[in-house]
Amino acid sequence: MTAAAAHPARAGWLKTLHRWHWISSAIALLGMLLFAATGVTLNHAARIEARPVVVDRKAMLPAALLAAHAPTAGDRRHDAPLPPDLADWVAVALQVDVHGRSAEWSTDEIYVALPRPGGDAWVRIDRASGEAEAEDTRRGWISYLNDLHKGRNAGTAWSWFIDAFAVACLVFTITGLVILKMHAGHRPGTWPLVGLGVVLPVLLALLFIH
Repeated sequence: MTAAAAHPARAGWLKTLHRWHWISSAIALLGMLLFAATGVTLNHAARIEARPVVVDRKAMLPAALLAAHAPTAGDRRHDAPLPPDLADWVAVALQVDVHGRSAEWSTDEIYVALPRPGGDAWVRIDRASGEAEAEDTRRGWISYLNDLHKGRNAGTAWSWFIDAFAVACLVFTITGLVILKMHAGHRPGTWPLVGLGVVLPVLLALLFIH
């Protein structure tokens, strides 16, 4: 292939790489900002003190509901969502939405764990006395964002977002590297900087992490 023919082909590849580079950067922009900022907060988690706010609520289960959901002789420990009537009562009396959430049923109690990013909650109902209690803990926005960074209790949709974000970052990084290679002839500092970015974390890991 002659130089004249090669030049348009190179220009076409470069145009395509630039297109994928800016598209992937646009898709990953907010995720990069979020994960970079929370990388700093997680790295200094011991210095950033969380001030959890705990709200505790108590109520007595009505006699009709207590009788309707009393344990039976053949009742065994199992996991199942609360029936609609019981979930509706919890939503009103304890101000916690447990509809569709899995609960642990035993002969003694019903326990619903409600973990979420930046906090935690649970509901407990005593099946003998009808005493019901809910505890809701909120640890603030920094804890919320840190948990999103780790994907902790964030659900399936957020897990899909992390996967899509990771793919976008891979496309952004690889296309950026190829673009660097295509421009490296006019920028002598390209490969020393790339090498530093590769060698520095490897040396830190080998020398200081044991």
